[in-house]
Amino acid sequence: MNSTLIEEQNQIEKLGIFGNYFSRLKIGKMLNKSGIVKTKGASPLELFTIIFNLAFIGKNFFEGVVRNKKVTIGKDAVYNFLNSPTYNWRRFTIFISSRIYLIIKKLLDDSSEEVLIFDDSTYDRSRSKKVELLSRVFDHTTHKYLKGFRLLTLGWSDGNSFLGIDFALLSSTKEKHRYNEINPGIDKRTCGYQRRKEAITKSTLLLEPMVKRAIKMGIRAKYLVMDSWFSMPSVISTLRQHIHIICMLKDHPKWLYEYNGKKLRLKDLYAKLKKKRGKAKIKARVLVTLTDGNKAKIIFVPCDKKRGWLALLSTDIFISDEEIIRLYGKRWDIEVFFKMCKQHLKLVKEIQIRNYDGLIGHTSLVMVRYNILSLFQRESIDQRSFGDLFRACNDELANITFLDALKRIMQLVMATLHKANNLSEKVINYLLDLIMGKAIAYFGFYNNQTPQLEGEWR
Repeated sequence: MNSTLIEEQNQIEKLGIFGNYFSRLKIGKMLNKSGIVKTKGASPLELFTIIFNLAFIGKNFFEGVVRNKKVTIGKDAVYNFLNSPTYNWRRFTIFISSRIYLIIKKLLDDSSEEVLIFDDSTYDRSRSKKVELLSRVFDHTTHKYLKGFRLLTLGWSDGNSFLGIDFALLSSTKEKHRYNEINPGIDKRTCGYQRRKEAITKSTLLLEPMVKRAIKMGIRAKYLVMDSWFSMPSVISTLRQHIHIICMLKDHPKWLYEYNGKKLRLKDLYAKLKKKRGKAKIKARVLVTLTDGNKAKIIFVPCDKKRGWLALLSTDIFISDEEIIRLYGKRWDIEVFFKMCKQHLKLVKEIQIRNYDGLIGHTSLVMVRYNILSLFQRESIDQRSFGDLFRACNDELANITFLDALKRIMQLVMATLHKANNLSEKVINYLLDLIMGKAIAYFGFYNNQTPQLEGEWR
């Protein structure tokens, strides 16, 4: 076995329960194919492993790397790893997500349940001042402006599992809303510069390229689900060339739908329709013509808002009304994804980076964390929430770390006893069995871990 394979195996062993997934997904190979290669010092896989583990050992970058004497890699090596403008993190993320998708695909009974989902969420850096491309963004949850970015994400879901496929970390398209500009020293030939140009592009122009990249990598779905922020007719017309659309509609004065030869805004269209009385789940339905001349179905459902209704559009006019509502409900999976990444996987608070490449690299790594957890949950048929699953993985990694350390200590004791004392092998083994038995019982591992430890220190 050559030195590269030995090094990769050592890194996989440090991951505990995730080591098997790193091996199956060929993380080291995928890093290499994405141009994330070793220039000097530690290997990319070793650096990736260290950062990947931080969220699961309950430590941020400062505690887990800077102050951790067990880590032989310096903070500069980690920063250089994340901040390189030549590393193609988008390619790496799509490679890993597509491999996980193919594994989950084999477990599916019905391919019609697969959907792609678009949504965005705020990336809050309100306490920062000198972060590259930091901008003023509007938070639709609090209805206030904050300093940070918008995380535009394309995901895949079958209703049980969600995978983050691709993302764009967006600054503001308006120069007056940007606190900092692109670093002038960036080589314009690198993928890092292209990501920066993408950051100041309108989000609606990025949707089609992201869908095309996912399809090119073999990720399939019958429908693309979107919120009302992306439901302008021009976007629907562009995306429907690749996939059917199901989306919530917004009553915008400039978004018109043709019905009976007249172009109407949404509320005027609803006023023209005959409604169902009582507590009907669907108040009205209609076929309309979009600006590109294609037909689409719009259904109106009751809600508690002041106007009393919500509108859903489907470019597939043959799908049932109930199926439109059910498939749109899968959009909730991406909300869970955002909450999990921010609350448990330390999307924003794990490491403070000012370089835009570093933000992209770390966000890619967080997405890989989520996708591997999603695969772990699916293969385990685990009914726990992602929060519970995350905490269980924390405990598992901590247990493995303790056992590994204990084993090494006992191996050292064994070697010392052999050298310093004239004790028989039988006496030494008896002492070790006695010590290990007491230690395991004290730390509460006896029932689950004793069979794995038997004879390992000898």
